[in-house]
Amino acid sequence: MKTTIKLAVASALVAAASSAQAGITIPAGDWTLDIGGVVNAYYTTTKYSGDAGAGTTALGLGDGHGASSNNITTGLLPNYLSVSGKTRQNDLDVGFTISINPGASTAAAGRQSAQQENRQAFLTFGDKSWGSIKLGKDLGIYASDAILNDMTLLGVGAGAGSLAGNTTTLGRIGSGFMYADWKSQVAYSSPNWNGFSFTVGLTQGWDVTNSGSAGSVNAAGTGFTAATNPFNSASSDGRSGASSAYEGKASYEWAGDVAGKVWASGIYQKVSGMSAGGADRAQAFDIGTTVNVAGFGLTGYYGKGDGIGQTFQLRDGFDAQGRSRDSDQWYVQGTYTIPGVATKLGVSYGESTLDGNSGDTFKDVQDSMWTVGAYHPITKHLNLVAEYSQSKRELDNRTTADADAKAKTISLGAILFF
Repeated sequence: MKTTIKLAVASALVAAASSAQAGITIPAGDWTLDIGGVVNAYYTTTKYSGDAGAGTTALGLGDGHGASSNNITTGLLPNYLSVSGKTRQNDLDVGFTISINPGASTAAAGRQSAQQENRQAFLTFGDKSWGSIKLGKDLGIYASDAILNDMTLLGVGAGAGSLAGNTTTLGRIGSGFMYADWKSQVAYSSPNWNGFSFTVGLTQGWDVTNSGSAGSVNAAGTGFTAATNPFNSASSDGRSGASSAYEGKASYEWAGDVAGKVWASGIYQKVSGMSAGGADRAQAFDIGTTVNVAGFGLTGYYGKGDGIGQTFQLRDGFDAQGRSRDSDQWYVQGTYTIPGVATKLGVSYGESTLDGNSGDTFKDVQDSMWTVGAYHPITKHLNLVAEYSQSKRELDNRTTADADAKAKTISLGAILFF
């Protein structure tokens, strides 16, 4: 806990920002406590364009061509205050982590934002000889490495307009990978065997509500509401009684002049609430790699699902008849750290596509995003960030004209680790 901020995203933060340092370490009897966190804020300006019915709402505003918005908001990474503790008792390493995640933006006059999250509350026990057990709420297992290697973790990415006043923006979620989410879980992590390790677990499953008109996609995470969404469909609400999800991942990491990591993960869950004859499961897998040499970094990722959805797990995964929809997502990312000044420059592109079924009014919907960013450490804890992102939704309809919408966002701000 002394080497990094004890957060679920700590490994990505340290890799992406050379300024990230240990938290505040406090000896307390048998325990060693670590207090760490993140504070960030960005000024964003977004310009929108698009066709009526294309889902410009998903990109921040209605169907106003040439409309724009300006916001001061947190980025993809929420503000964090995390308290962790560790001790050695009865030949076991015992630990815990609890975090709170307050919003840092307001979007309504005369009142403060009520946005508040509690993303982590878990305990661990184990030993380096056989691994560790985790019980509680933490980052999900499937697709976790996709977000942990996304450079927009230190910035804003998509959603600067539609999610202003929220605790986070979207980053590349839904335009390159599925959101791993924060889940209650019971998980086992193996020891590290010369770079190879794996994690398997049971996580809280999401229920599916199979309702709405045929042929629709509920993209609530990108701005649609049930009333305005041209794709009304299944949604995930996490009600009790859902089947547990089975998740797992394996990875191999190596060091040296050419360092890197390769990983694969998967998820399987039975679902309820489907119409007669509908599908009864959601499943997905992914694979990715990142390689670093002489200041250059390259990341590649691909995921494919059936019934899993496009942005949030199980949302959009089924049509009104309960039939599962196919989806896939991918992104590529290149970075370069300038010697001497440690500024990291990066460019990335990704797509997420949801295929419509025969009864759907659309053939497919594709969300994509280009991002160019610069991340500069001005102290060992503080980074300045500049990003430009262009998000696009392309809707391929069966019976009506195709449509598309765009959002172009410039973000300038800072992120502080402690």
